[in-house]
Amino acid sequence: MRRNRRTDWLRALVAENKLDASDLIWPVFVMEGDKVREPVPSMPGVDRLSIPALIDAVGHAGELGVPAVALFPVVPPALKSAAAEEAWNPDNLVNRAIRALKAQVPDVGVICDVALDPYTSHGHDGLIEDGEILNDVTLDVLVRQALAQAEAGVDVVAPSDMMDGRVGRIRQALDARGHDKVAILSYAAKYASAFYGPFRDAVGSKANLGAGDKRTYQMDPANGDEALRECALDVAEGADMLMVKPGMPYLDLVWRVKQAFSLPTFVYQVSGEYAMLMAAIERGWLDRDRVLVESLMGFKRAGADAVLTYTAIEVAERLKKG
Repeated sequence: MRRNRRTDWLRALVAENKLDASDLIWPVFVMEGDKVREPVPSMPGVDRLSIPALIDAVGHAGELGVPAVALFPVVPPALKSAAAEEAWNPDNLVNRAIRALKAQVPDVGVICDVALDPYTSHGHDGLIEDGEILNDVTLDVLVRQALAQAEAGVDVVAPSDMMDGRVGRIRQALDARGHDKVAILSYAAKYASAFYGPFRDAVGSKANLGAGDKRTYQMDPANGDEALRECALDVAEGADMLMVKPGMPYLDLVWRVKQAFSLPTFVYQVSGEYAMLMAAIERGWLDRDRVLVESLMGFKRAGADAVLTYTAIEVAERLKKG
């Protein structure tokens, strides 16, 4: 077996999987204000970007071959409400960012979450009544949000809320309004994970959520078969692509989803995974270049067609250098 491992060229020749910049999607936090960028303390190396800084950064990503970015807004507290009205404001932060990117960097795809947690005063992805997350009432708001993003020029809407039936409702609404070319990337297998903490710091929803959790609508980490049922429902409702989130602790689900549906299957290397890697790298416990690439190669080997990762720019630069 060692004969095929002798040299760099031979290892490259027989490699079963390849990692390329075109496999990467860059999640970016966009903020209001004149400050160019603002560090996220729990995610070393990750910044919140103003729209002008976002345009420059996404332009660089495109030059490196990164095909798409996923935008996440940092919504000012004054604009958050129980009913999440800001989510469907045509001129909200994320919609202005979409229009700016499509005008200035048209060749890079723009993906936006359809979910209410950045906009709700309680930090949940759905509307609440008497302590219960309301499914069908939330769907009406999600449809409004998706339509506002489509009008702004988004390429892909990504429902990440985990309400039942949202993919079908969004697809129907998009088509009825002439947005049939807007694709749907469904967060079909999204788990109620403890790995999301730094992300909630970054978008400012952690304080709103407080001691609450999302276990009544996001998936139980104990379950795998249930994820396939979730995916099957979303495929039937019109999902173009499927997402598994988080990533590394759920590689079995990436494999199972890809094998079961043969749809483009994406995986999200979430904020907690990123923070763990960076903490160990900063302490000198892990080799930065090797471990970042290896962690992404694991997703490819498990069957992922693309990976959302905060390391997209760094890894793309490294791959470009060879």
